[in-house]
This record gives sequence, structure tokens and C-alpha cells, in this order.
Amino acid sequence: MIKPFSIDIPQSTLDELAAKLASTRLPAPLPGDDWNTGVPVSWLSSLVDYWRTSYDWRAAEKELNSYPQFTAEIEGQRIHFIHVRSAEPDALPLMLTHGWPGSIVEFLDLIGPLTDPVAFGGQASDAFHVVIPALPGFGFSGPTADDDWTFPRIGRVWAALMNELGYERYGVQGGDLGGSVSPEVGRAAPEHVVGVHTNGGTNLPPLQMSDEELQTLTPLEQDKMRRIGQFMKDEFGYISIQSTRPQTLGYGLVDSPVAQLAWIMDKFKAWTYPAETLPEAIISKDRLLTNVMMYWLTGTGGSAAYIGYAQPRDWTPRPNSGVPTAVLALAHDVAIRRYCETSNTITRWTEVDHGGHFAALEEPELLVSDVREFFRDLRG
Repeated sequence: MIKPFSIDIPQSTLDELAAKLASTRLPAPLPGDDWNTGVPVSWLSSLVDYWRTSYDWRAAEKELNSYPQFTAEIEGQRIHFIHVRSAEPDALPLMLTHGWPGSIVEFLDLIGPLTDPVAFGGQASDAFHVVIPALPGFGFSGPTADDDWTFPRIGRVWAALMNELGYERYGVQGGDLGGSVSPEVGRAAPEHVVGVHTNGGTNLPPLQMSDEELQTLTPLEQDKMRRIGQFMKDEFGYISIQSTRPQTLGYGLVDSPVAQLAWIMDKFKAWTYPAETLPEAIISKDRLLTNVMMYWLTGTGGSAAYIGYAQPRDWTPRPNSGVPTAVLALAHDVAIRRYCETSNTITRWTEVDHGGHFAALEEPELLVSDVREFFRDLRG
């Protein structure tokens, strides 16, 4: 059953957060106090002070509540989602799925351009109804009620949600975890999904590649392989922890708002583009903190990490659903077309030399434009 939902955080919860922020015990800076060893104390302490003294959750809550929200229970799991119907009668339903360390907050600036394209310089024929669910274990879809939250299961649940909403034909879009979930919706309901759009790609290339195979890659693709190797060397630690010990990690994330903030900001610094630029120069502090609040207020730092733990350690290619699939590969992304094609029917591939991991936050106009163009010929 689908039920209306509104966010209403008790003032006592916000007061508790303010008290925790005021009594934070920061670690001593490591030599250099730079991003090489993690989030610098000098930088994070300033953001913590902004969070405590200037950030306005009530304004963010009001913005979130300006969009219709609902919950549904599917396979025993509560799913929280935003559902905004376009005024255009021929709008195509579109499901948008976030990743980690993101949330439904990623897509707020896309809702207007997608549902009301005319107001944003577009054509009425490009309108979408949008459905934006929080992944199981994330935000108000958390915590996880049981185990086995694999990408195929989430895809099946997403298809069930769209069916419950009464949508017979629809598209799906996502990045990061959403880029893995969205193709699974197409596999779960190929007769209903008209197209799959991802930013960042649907399959990673092989982590180990022979010299002969490397030589067949273009210079850009070889650079992507180099960056994958660098990632495995310098950044893989968070995956190792989340995919093996999410419960142990959860104690710090759920008890300390600064631990949760640092854990997420480490990735926003590394994954926004260009990487050497501070994240608040690309995404506003208020948006960054509202995203963090989706984890903190719901106590879901551990259950969100559990998504990684739930995935099988199996790199066997998934079956091809035959659903037309598009990839928007931004500068930060390491997707290589030939490896995405092993499991997907790629009909559109857009490669750009700018933009980071969080496409909806960093490059909203580009993402909207690419989504519009891809689905233009699939509306029927």
C-alpha cells in the first residue's frame, strides 16, 4: 500500500545534533593536514562550524516537503520516494536512482526541468513524470528489514513499485549504485522499460587486463584503466570496509555526526570534478549538508553501507535485457563501451571532458539534456 509521507524531524533531534557538533572532539592533524591522508582537520572543522551555526535544516525540510512524497512496503521493506507528475498529459514516467554516498537530494534540481520542460526552455513533448526512490537502507527507506539486497532484487522491487503506481511504460536512470540498479529494472520488466539511461556506465572493465588487450584500447580508454589502477591503490579502502564490516563501521557513523560528515565528504572531494577543487566550490555547502542529513537524521550510515556487503562477489556478466541503453560518461567516469556492451544493448554513448561522479548535482543541465534526447525516440 502506498501512503503519503512528509518529513517532520522533531526539534529535540536537531537540538541533539547541535549539542553533538558543539562537543565534537577532533583528532590531531596528521603531518601536512592535507587530503592525501583523508579529510583535513582544518577544512572539516570549518564545515562543522557552518553546520552548527549557519545551516538551516528547516529550510531544506521545507524544500523536500514541497514535492509529493510517499512510502510503500514491498517485499517487507519500506521504500520512501518522491513522485511528481507532470502537467503534460503525454509525459513519460521516469525513475531516478541515486548511489552512495548520495541520496534523493541529488535529483532535486532535476525535478523542475524534467516535469515542466517548457518552463526551462524545453519542449512539452520532453516532459516526464518522475519517481525518485531512496535505496533500501538509505534515508527514510532505512534501515534494511532483511538481507539479500542485491542489485537484481532492488531492480525487481523498483519494477513492482512502478507497477503499483500504475505505470505500464517507463524509463529508468541512475548513476553509481543507481547505474547498477537501473539495468536490473530493465531485466526484471523488459516489457515495461522503454529505455535505461546511466551516468558512469553499467559495467566496469576487467580489473586485470593483458598487455595485448590493453593495446587494443584507445588512448582515452587506456587512461581510464590507469585511473582504475590508481583508485584500487589509493581509494579502495572504503569499499573493503563497507563490503565486509558495515555493522562495525555503523557505530561511528550513527553516533558521531562528524564521522558521518567526514566519511561522505572524503568521497565528494575525490569524485567531484576537478578533483583538486574543494567540493563546496562545485556543490553548495547547504546541498552537501542536506545530503549528509539524509544519513544522519535516519541513522542509516551502517545500513546504507550494507548495500556493498549484500552484493555477491561474482563478476559474471549479467544477461542482456535487450532494452535500449544510454551511457553519459563524464570526465571522472571510467566506463568503456565495449565492456558495457557485454550485458547491455548500448544505443547511445556520450563522452564529455568535464563533470564528476555526481552528475545530477554537478552537471544537471547536461544530464537533463542527454536524458531528453535519449528518450525522445523511445516514447512511442
